[in-house]
Amino acid sequence: MDILLLPRSLVLILQNFTMSLQEFDALIDRMQLAFDYAENLGQYVDAAKILYQMNEQLPDDLQISLEELDEPEMAKSFVMRYNSNIKSAIVDYRQRLMNF
Repeated sequence: MDILLLPRSLVLILQNFTMSLQEFDALIDRMQLAFDYAENLGQYVDAAKILYQMNEQLPDDLQISLEELDEPEMAKSFVMRYNSNIKSAIVDYRQRLMNF
């Protein structure tokens, strides 16, 4: 088995840009609780804002291109449309962190 050795400076840079699996899980868990709370109360504008924040925690290549909400009435359909997409991207990123 070949072992790839990276220069220490590159390893430090990678560590600074990549959060650990535990840090990512803790952050997403807090956001998921907030999202569930807002959605259960019918506060879809707040739930949509949380989805935006969750999406921003993902690497650029996994981020979903989200549309801007012009009206609060559109928030419910926005949440329904993008919730599963963002959850799928979160699972993909967790896989990356586990393999890193």
